[in-house]
Amino acid sequence: MSARSPRHHSFAGTTAISGIGATEFSKDSGRSELRLAAEAVRSALDDAGIAPAEVDGLVTFSADTNPEIEVARTLGMGDLTFFSRIHYGGGAACGTVHQAAMAVASGAADVVVCYRAFNERSGHRFGTGIQGRAPVANAENAHFSWYAPQGLLTPASWVAMFAQRYLHATGATTEDFGRVAVADRAFAATNPAAWFYGKPITLEDHQASRWIVEPLRLLDCCQESDGGQAIVVTSLERARDGARAPAVIEAAAQGSGAQQDMMTSYYRDDMTRLPEMGVVARQLWETSGLGPDDMQCAVLYDHFTPFVLYQLEELGFCEWGEAKEFLRDGHLMPGGKLPTNTHGGQLGEAYIHGMNGIAEGVRQMRGSAVNQVEGAEHVVVTAGTGVPTSGLILGVDRR
Repeated sequence: MSARSPRHHSFAGTTAISGIGATEFSKDSGRSELRLAAEAVRSALDDAGIAPAEVDGLVTFSADTNPEIEVARTLGMGDLTFFSRIHYGGGAACGTVHQAAMAVASGAADVVVCYRAFNERSGHRFGTGIQGRAPVANAENAHFSWYAPQGLLTPASWVAMFAQRYLHATGATTEDFGRVAVADRAFAATNPAAWFYGKPITLEDHQASRWIVEPLRLLDCCQESDGGQAIVVTSLERARDGARAPAVIEAAAQGSGAQQDMMTSYYRDDMTRLPEMGVVARQLWETSGLGPDDMQCAVLYDHFTPFVLYQLEELGFCEWGEAKEFLRDGHLMPGGKLPTNTHGGQLGEAYIHGMNGIAEGVRQMRGSAVNQVEGAEHVVVTAGTGVPTSGLILGVDRR
């Protein structure tokens, strides 16, 4: 990577998240994905104290089935001056806020709502991977021809390849993966909004859970959930006049690494790293002027437990190969050095493509989280890994 001068993003410190809203998280919502989106967006706007007619921007995922104009018409919004979609599945999560903040800072829009809603359990299940997908000959699908004939058909199987190499190279064990799941479930157990509320697990439970694709067990894999989540982004000045305390967007970034594939970047020189998260991390620290030691908590994308270890290393919370010791010391747990996924994460609360993790970061900065970290002033939030990804640093408003 060529040397770059320190980054300065005009949205950093001048934009904020002023509202968050969600539906309940379930395995069978019983209603359309558009209704889930509308409910989540309306809830977020109510939280911010902003009327739908004041919204002039919308951002979502390329995978979302709810067109911006349908959401706008359903909720009675007026003219839209900005709308954007971001590709690469869960890697888009923090990127939606990134896009919204840039739109607000540039003057393209004043109030931008980011949303994601799906019936991912009762409808199309992402865990099935490419099975049943029509064989369309295009650039996005072509690389699967190298893997599908070998039986690599699902996200779990794709990540298992990385996980096996990581174990071999670092001396970590599957119990270290399990420690991520145990931490998530410890927080979920005290979160009434979590699917696994009241249901903590032990390391023994993790080790006894069935294999999905070795070395991944059932409890290494995130849930499949129905639900919606929305985030309202506006200027910090406007957010200060809102109904709730704002969470300041101190940094936001997207990143893709060299030789990037969609969860199958097997031809890189080293399969024990996530260069795309490294690209994001460098931007976050440069933009904010902060570092790992300034974070009191974290929300790390946990679709599969091994990639949480990778992220701890890419973000600089520990050196390469040392995430296992970080976990063994209990740092992700309640009372640890870096309480992580305090809502329960995607393993414990719900899998809403990482958007519910952003909402938890906001709650931590407001001081309203059910598992509030005492003295939390900064939180790092990440999006999906193994794909082009994104991240945020949110902070407390110190006006």
